[in-house]
Amino acid sequence: MDTRWKNKFIIAMITVLFAFGASGVLSVLINGREYANPDYFHTSQFRSDLDQYAGYLEMFELNNVTLEKAKEAIEVSEEDIHEHRYRYGTLPEQIDNIRSQYEYRIQEAKDTENNEFAKALTDQMNKRIEDITKNFESDEHVRPKLIKEKEEKIEEFFKEKEQLRDQYDFYEDSFTYYFEDTSTGEVFTNLTLSKNESPDEVMKKEMVYRTDYTMDKNYFLHFIMGGYGEFEQSLVESQSGYFKGQIGLAKNLPDSNMFIDQNNHFKQKQIILLIYGGSAVLAIIAALIAGRKSKALSAEIKRWEPLYNKLPIDLRITFLGLAVIGSSLALFLINDFLIDSYNILPRVIELIIVLLGASVLCGLTIVQLKYIAGEFKDLKNAKAVLKKSLVYRAAGGLKTSLQEAFLNRSIGTQLFVVLLIIFGMGMGSIVMFFHPLFALFYVMVLAFAGIPLVMALIRRVGYFNRIAVTANELAAGHMGPDLPVKGKGVLASLAGNMNVLKQGVKTSLSEQAKSERLKTELITNVSHDLRTPLTSIITYTELLKSGEVSEDDRSAYLEIIDRKSKRLKVLIDDLFEVSKMVSGNIELRKERVDLVQLLQQALAEHNNAINESNLHFRVTQPDHPAIAFVDGQKLWRVFDNLIGNILKYSLEHSRVYIAIVKVKSQAVITFKNVSKYELDDQSEELFERFKRGDKSRHTDGSGLGLAIAKSIIDLHDGNLEIDTDGDLFKVSISLNIEE
Repeated sequence: MDTRWKNKFIIAMITVLFAFGASGVLSVLINGREYANPDYFHTSQFRSDLDQYAGYLEMFELNNVTLEKAKEAIEVSEEDIHEHRYRYGTLPEQIDNIRSQYEYRIQEAKDTENNEFAKALTDQMNKRIEDITKNFESDEHVRPKLIKEKEEKIEEFFKEKEQLRDQYDFYEDSFTYYFEDTSTGEVFTNLTLSKNESPDEVMKKEMVYRTDYTMDKNYFLHFIMGGYGEFEQSLVESQSGYFKGQIGLAKNLPDSNMFIDQNNHFKQKQIILLIYGGSAVLAIIAALIAGRKSKALSAEIKRWEPLYNKLPIDLRITFLGLAVIGSSLALFLINDFLIDSYNILPRVIELIIVLLGASVLCGLTIVQLKYIAGEFKDLKNAKAVLKKSLVYRAAGGLKTSLQEAFLNRSIGTQLFVVLLIIFGMGMGSIVMFFHPLFALFYVMVLAFAGIPLVMALIRRVGYFNRIAVTANELAAGHMGPDLPVKGKGVLASLAGNMNVLKQGVKTSLSEQAKSERLKTELITNVSHDLRTPLTSIITYTELLKSGEVSEDDRSAYLEIIDRKSKRLKVLIDDLFEVSKMVSGNIELRKERVDLVQLLQQALAEHNNAINESNLHFRVTQPDHPAIAFVDGQKLWRVFDNLIGNILKYSLEHSRVYIAIVKVKSQAVITFKNVSKYELDDQSEELFERFKRGDKSRHTDGSGLGLAIAKSIIDLHDGNLEIDTDGDLFKVSISLNIEE
């Protein structure tokens, strides 16, 4: 426990020393230049007071022009006359201006039958027009007016001058002066001189501070009384020469004198600043040495680093900025306490509180700088840190939002235009307060533009909500009626797409129902086709096991069992074949094969069955071979299967058409026959596994033939299609061939 408190005390002392040192260095930087002067009399503040006094001195003592002399010195130039004439425009413009001021009032008086007042106004208007006309006709008519204007301006100057006398009196008790008019030799001074003493010797001996000073005779007009420069000739007694002399502060001035008091405090602050700056440097050195050697400080910094680094970098930089601002303000306050305060003792407690606050804030600033600098040691880590910042995330989100807003440029542009119009209307409401006419204009704009815009927005929002409700119903499985498609905008396009999706869902549901039906039929058919031969095998095996059959029956039963077993084997082999093709686990052995010759071989294989049947085959084939790169064995199986189906399912005494033709770079092989079973125009379902044209399933077959054939053709990048037209059954095979 003692060690922990000791470590905390060491950390606190280091931060206090550093804050004190930082405030001292800051104070030296702020005040060093000013207090480097030998005394207060060399500072800019005193120089400003001195210049102010010189201006007052010249105005009240050195310049002897009275109000009467100033008026007598007034001159009127041709330029002054020209300016007065054209001050308010040309003669016609001024006459029109006068008429516009009176005509309305005269007419108003006449309307109320106040003829006397109307006559008085007319006489006054004519008199002013006559006066303005004379201004342009005679210089002598203008000159008295200008003299009167200038006299009024000079009188205003002397009034303002008297208002400044108190400020001159404030300085007069402090300064001693001696000036000479270089043009006339006249001397102006408040210095007491004996006969044999020179002013320079007396000033040097009796002044605690003195300085040479030279002034132009119009100095006070520019430094004190700005705005009267045009009356320089009247207000300045003589334009020639200048005032040259000295200004000083006497040694016998009391310590209570403002300037003497300021000088004494200046010297005290020089000593304080010297001690403050020196001790500050020592405090910083001590803090740095202690900080390097202190393990407690390093451990405490490392302890909080992981927790601090979990914050986003921009938030950390904000905290750092607040700490920098706070520590800077605290350091400036310390500087104010130690340098600018006349008496520190009554405010010692305040100084201690501010110093402790500055210590904490400086410590937080340094520690945060160390933490943040550690995050930016290398470029890769810096990028990772910046990507986690709040600003980066917000910018990324804003960028994504803007991109999404303009995925459809039309709707994005419309949105921003509408927002701009709404914002403009909101800002435009301000003009209503300037003039009633603007209020009327704003109401008209609101009526003809704002209200239609709001109504259009309401319609669009309603349309959008209707689309959203339809989407929710569609997600819940409720179809409902189609949405109306209004216009050509993005919402209309969305409504149209929603209708298409709805139709797609309906189709999907129909296909799903069909798929469920076919799945049920598939299971039923598989069960039937596997159970039928298996049942025969089991039945005849039981009969053979009974031992009560004759030798002829035994042979017959064995033959049936053999035939049913082979039938079951074919069924199972076909099932495995389809499964391999669907899963893609079959390998093709492709080679150059003549499709014409392959078809002839398949027909030859069934030659006996064809001759024994009562079907009439019509085969059409080209004179030239049709060479394709295929697996001949598997393609022969397709032809064999299709010919076998024709022999099993064709109507007796009907014709069968088989043809192979070349169409561009493909060979098209067609098989056409008339079915003995009703097909129901469901040609697509014939591709399903265990699906047969013989719905009663009395014929010998697995129901996998067409499914296997289509899979083989698909593996060859070909196309197998079935068309039914009544009982007419047609299979078309398209395969790529060599040119």
